[in-house]
Amino acid sequence: MSGRAMADADFSRRSTMPELMDTEETGYEDFRQCLRHLALVNRLTLAHRPTLDWMERAIARAPGRPLNILDAGSGYGDMLRAIHRWAARRGVEVRLTGIDLNRWSADAAREAIPAGAGIDYVTGDLFAYQPSQPPDIILSSLFAHHLDDAALVRFLRWMDATARIGWFVNDLRRSRAAHALFGIGTALAPWHRFIRQDGLTSITRAFVEEDWKRLLQQAGIADARAEICRRFPYRLCVGAFTSG
Repeated sequence: MSGRAMADADFSRRSTMPELMDTEETGYEDFRQCLRHLALVNRLTLAHRPTLDWMERAIARAPGRPLNILDAGSGYGDMLRAIHRWAARRGVEVRLTGIDLNRWSADAAREAIPAGAGIDYVTGDLFAYQPSQPPDIILSSLFAHHLDDAALVRFLRWMDATARIGWFVNDLRRSRAAHALFGIGTALAPWHRFIRQDGLTSITRAFVEEDWKRLLQQAGIADARAEICRRFPYRLCVGAFTSG
């Protein structure tokens, strides 16, 4: 995205501009390199922390039993690897599965699984996914902004009906300042070309609080049960417990 396009970006509503990662054909090695760079961006921007903090609350609702955790739109799998480390430190037994529509995401994620982690990665449509054990918890990290509003409403309804304990969406907050800072940051390092452009597009496709309130209402999820929270830096998360 050019400097002129950055200046002209409209932050009053969610953008419908497609992302290169979702639309451009590329080879496996190039796609894997993009995912590796994205995982590094996630570490540098503390992307896993909101989800792990929510998990602390979630495990209190099911003490002493294994948790089936599904990561929707799991990409390179770095969120599930972070949960594996988090669970090991706390002595929590977890069964971790990631699902992604992209045929190469699972291959790249499997290559990065630590020895003995036992994380399962599946390729397919999450709405058609029927595991032998229903997920206790459904998570998504930097996935929701790839969906349009209609698909998001369907996603919210599906998570709320499927997760036995709860669900949590960790995503971006739409902001001109975040857009400008990301543009400066990507100019200072040799990031993959998808990261440089899609990162800016992602911010314009992201959310403000009113977006989530509207989407939750359309999904039939009560305000009293769902929680929307801002997290540093420029994160906007939403979650709900479905039991307890």
